Amino acid sequence: MIFDRELISNDNPMERIVGFSRAVRVGPFISVGGTAPVGADGKTVGIGDVAMQTRQCIEIIKAALEQAGSGLHDVVRTRVILTDIDNWKAAIDVRKEYFADVRPVDTIMAVDRFVNPEWLIELEADAIIANWNG
Repeated sequence: MIFDRELISNDNPMERIVGFSRAVRVGPFISVGGTAPVGADGKTVGIGDVAMQTRQCIEIIKAALEQAGSGLHDVVRTRVILTDIDNWKAAIDVRKEYFADVRPVDTIMAVDRFVNPEWLIELEADAIIANWNG
């Protein structure tokens, strides 16, 4: 089987500058890249509040999945990337609100910092559209 490749954008100006897409869909598979807590105005949401930043990241992921013809219900993996591993519980409590019934696999990790030092978290997600007909 040969699948078309669909690039999903949320009109972030950095997409063209850096050469990335918010998400890529190939057949029933969708991969959503590192998603930062950025609002529509381009500014960081929830400075200093990892829970608010987590919620913003998941809402951006949700919108990208919906644009690709999917949704959070199709997520099979998330990756939670923090600048302070001690924030894991606050981030996971928000993640659980969205994924308690879906229960995708998860990885939680820490990095030294992100491009924007205001970001406490980035999230990634992979989804497979369960009822995909091609």
